Amino acid sequence: MDQGKAPQDTRTEKSATWERLKLLSKEEREAWRLEPAVERRDPDARNLPDEFPFGWFGIMWSDELAVGEIKSVRYFAKDMVLWRGEDGAARLIDAYCPHYGAHLGSGEVAGNLIQCPFHAWRLDGNGAVKEIPYARNIPPQAKRDNCVPSYKVEEANGYIYMWYHPEGVAPMWEMRRIEEFGHPDWTGFTKAKWHIYAAMDNVSDNGVDIAHFRYVHRTQNVPEYEFGYDGIKRWSIARAKLGTPMGTIDGKISASAMGMGQGVTRFEGISDTIMIPAIVPIERDKVQYLYGFIQPKAEAEGPKGGLARAIIKDICWQFDEDKVILDGYRRLARPLVCDGDGPFGRNWQFTDQFYLSRAKKPDPTKLAAE
Repeated sequence: MDQGKAPQDTRTEKSATWERLKLLSKEEREAWRLEPAVERRDPDARNLPDEFPFGWFGIMWSDELAVGEIKSVRYFAKDMVLWRGEDGAARLIDAYCPHYGAHLGSGEVAGNLIQCPFHAWRLDGNGAVKEIPYARNIPPQAKRDNCVPSYKVEEANGYIYMWYHPEGVAPMWEMRRIEEFGHPDWTGFTKAKWHIYAAMDNVSDNGVDIAHFRYVHRTQNVPEYEFGYDGIKRWSIARAKLGTPMGTIDGKISASAMGMGQGVTRFEGISDTIMIPAIVPIERDKVQYLYGFIQPKAEAEGPKGGLARAIIKDICWQFDEDKVILDGYRRLARPLVCDGDGPFGRNWQFTDQFYLSRAKKPDPTKLAAE
């Protein structure tokens, strides 16, 4: 070897990134999770869909929107405003006033209405103008619902959810509620947040990708998986032997999704943990991912507390590793799959039903029991 040259770093860019992540503090890692992709390429060059799926999507943790507060947000490539009225209910409409186009995010909440900062027009959560302080009459068009496009909002499981449909169709199925959330025997949320620079269906495929566990997450054994689909619902069960200081135990991970924006994953074996993810697209190539973890207080606040926290940390670190891959992902029209992969073909059929241009209408009556 030439003594004047440093040895070449033979690690790939991705593996080097994984190594660098290990050196970050908790705060630095949380900031990294929201950073843009290193090389954010044009969505067309990455062959990403030019439309968004419909359904229920978790957009924010409920406790991050106070009564009387307005948040300027962006989902589905549209600027929106989210506010909480004096009655405690959250409301969501597009961001621009129909009068003169001012952004409502710099306005204020008046009772349950949002007030424009420009001329003090007031709108309700259905996007209708309810008050104009200096006018004798409100124009008929302004009085109508969806004068400014509005979105159905519900709160459950510690999240604010919105219903999105590109043609404004009303919700086609009921929200799913997790009974353990808010129960006195269970903790509140431990939270984590990411921006993934990919499309919704790329992220969905990650949930059925069996083979990547060995090569991305470096697990010694690939768990045994079962997958199932029923209408708008997808479920999976993974079983694996887990090594602990007390010996090998049987571990189980049960995951289910309803549509593409709502789900729940249950981890059993070492310390029971429920992960409630909330997923929503921001742009064609940008998805917001929220994780909320709850655990039995008897475990999280008892002698196993350190172990319980370690489980959450490990789950989040695994998704950090996924982000490194997904941020540079190019969507292939026909990926070349093999018999060792997960059920990608079936998963594409599942996700296709939520895109208007692709396929059949979902049957919201086919909801399998939890």
